[in-house]
Amino acid sequence: MRLVLVGPPGAGKGTQAQFLAAHYSIPHISTGDIFRANLKAGTPLGVQAQSFMDRGELVADSVTNEMVKDRLTHDDVANGFLLDGFPRNVAQAEVLRAILAEKATPLTAVLELSIDDAEIIGRLSSRRTCKDCFQPSVGVDKCPLCGGDVYQREDDKAEVIARRLEVYAEQTAPIISFYRNEGLLITVSATGKVEEITEHAISALSRVS
Repeated sequence: MRLVLVGPPGAGKGTQAQFLAAHYSIPHISTGDIFRANLKAGTPLGVQAQSFMDRGELVADSVTNEMVKDRLTHDDVANGFLLDGFPRNVAQAEVLRAILAEKATPLTAVLELSIDDAEIIGRLSSRRTCKDCFQPSVGVDKCPLCGGDVYQREDDKAEVIARRLEVYAEQTAPIISFYRNEGLLITVSATGKVEEITEHAISALSRVS
C-alpha cells in the first residue's frame, strides 16, 4: 500500500496517519520527520535546508524533493509507505510520480480527509498544547499525559487558522484536482470520532488495495 494523505490543517492527518500506517504495517513518513532527521545528521541536504530556515524562508522544493527521494530508498518502504505533508503542490506531485515511476511502484491511492472550514477553526482554536511534552489536547487546563501546564499556540488562534486555510486552498488544494484526474483520489469525511474515521478510510481503501 503506497499512500499519500492530504487535507487541511486540523483535519486530523497526523492521528489518522498513525492508525493507517499501523494497520497496513507501513512506515508513516512526514516531511517534518525527514527534515529533523537530515538536520540532526548534518547531511548535505540538511545543511541546505538549514540555510533556508536560517533566512526565515521556506525550504526550496528542490531540497524537499531530494529528501523525500532519498527517504523512499530505505528498506522499510519495500512493502509501501504513507506520505504525510508531501506533496504540498502540483510540482511536487509530479516529482513524486516521476520518482515512483523510476521504481515501477506507482501510488495505490491518495486519501483526502475532508472537513468544513468552520469546524476546523472551532476544533483548532479550542486546542491547547502542553508546555512540557508538547502534546495537543482539547478543552483541558492541564496536560492529560504529564500534568503540565497548557497554552494556546499562536497558529491555533482563530485569525491565524483562517489564514492557514487560505494558504492551503491556494497552494495545496490544487493537488486534489491533480490526483482526481489521475484516478487516485479517495475522499473520506474527517468529521466524527477518530476510530470511525479510521474505519471509513480503511473501508474505502479496501476497494483499491
